[in-house]
Amino acid sequence: MRSLMSRCLTLLFALCVAGLPAGTASAATVRVLQVEGIIGPASADFIVGGLTPAEGLAAVVIALDTPGGLDTSMRQIVKAILASKVPVITYVHPEGARAASAGTFILYASHLAAMTPATNLGAASPVAMGGLPGGTKPSAPEDKDAAPTPSLGSDTLARKATNDAIAYIRSLAELRGRDVDFAERAVREAASLSAEAALKAGVIDVLAPNLADLLRQLDGRAVALPGGPHTLATADASIELRTPDWRHQLLALLANPQLAVVLMMIGFYGLFVEFTSPGFGVPGVAGAICLLLALYAFQMLPINWAGVALIALGLMLMVAEVFLPSFGVLGIGGIVAFVLGGLFLLDRELPGMALSLPFLAGTAAAAAGLIFLAGTLLVKSRGRPLASGTPTLLGATGEVTACEAATCWARVHGEQWRVRCAARLVPGMAVRVTAIDGLILSVEPIDFRSPT
Repeated sequence: MRSLMSRCLTLLFALCVAGLPAGTASAATVRVLQVEGIIGPASADFIVGGLTPAEGLAAVVIALDTPGGLDTSMRQIVKAILASKVPVITYVHPEGARAASAGTFILYASHLAAMTPATNLGAASPVAMGGLPGGTKPSAPEDKDAAPTPSLGSDTLARKATNDAIAYIRSLAELRGRDVDFAERAVREAASLSAEAALKAGVIDVLAPNLADLLRQLDGRAVALPGGPHTLATADASIELRTPDWRHQLLALLANPQLAVVLMMIGFYGLFVEFTSPGFGVPGVAGAICLLLALYAFQMLPINWAGVALIALGLMLMVAEVFLPSFGVLGIGGIVAFVLGGLFLLDRELPGMALSLPFLAGTAAAAAGLIFLAGTLLVKSRGRPLASGTPTLLGATGEVTACEAATCWARVHGEQWRVRCAARLVPGMAVRVTAIDGLILSVEPIDFRSPT
């Protein structure tokens, strides 16, 4: 009887849970992903990793503050959002934050979009996302009231990139039911909106001053997931805050093109020092590590490999200036190649990733200064007498320490050497080195002191 009652209670509980609205059982926790700075490989890996193991969560909130970033990283994030099994909410936060360029695409792709007062979004043209070659900017229509024309510039690649971005953000706006006109203007004209204007225009769903108010306003809203309709239950949910760990911070640091150029320079000169002065080991090991890190950073960035080749050529020309009598031609050519390579390395319109001319000029000057200083010291050292090595033994004096049969030993420069002499040698005799044959020294006696 007791067993039958227990089974009935279990069945009743299961039926009650099955009758709950969708999302109620998973309303325990809301994961918050804190994303600040440029959208790149590191931030893409962080967001995708935060969305992938999200079963059992009520929602995932992307607290976003970005000036934009790489097109490839943005599309990777958008794909993860569209495939997410839990609601994804992009929240432009805190006050003063922005979701520009790639951030606008991420916001449009999210199931729900929210902003904090005193924030903005927009300016999503492909130039700011590094999509247009040569820094070509799309031209806006002269008449804003007229229908946009397909002619966006003389560059075919620029038109293709702009039209592709427009079609992409329009598809996201239509999928989420957001304002399509602003989405197109954000790409075509680099238009921007404040938080209040975005709410009135239907670009975002909620205007919330803090995370608690955001979760309260979103409670009970319905969203469409790949598995079907879902109702959010976020009013009493606990918050799981995630920030980038040391691995993502290291990836973000390596994705800085300025650091990549410096690492390349250190690696090149470290290997140069090791090859010219072998045996020490530290410059070679440090140089190899820095060079590999630089190459890893370059493969994460949308770089022009011609720029990398120019930078490497510049470094080699500055080194060649030390050994070849070019009267400064190679050194000046190396500095010019280094600066041009840095300018061609990345799209200068890419937000937060452009290599400025002062940085390149300063780095080239520092590299040239180190090379010229090393060359000056090298030239001065050529005229100095040798201080160590086998040649310094010629003419050196020493003292015979032992003689056994036909083999004699002498102390020269504090070291024991096997010596030979036409005259008879005895311990205590002072000798002078006259020749070197492998590890045997030829000596001649200076005088004879009787052993004590």
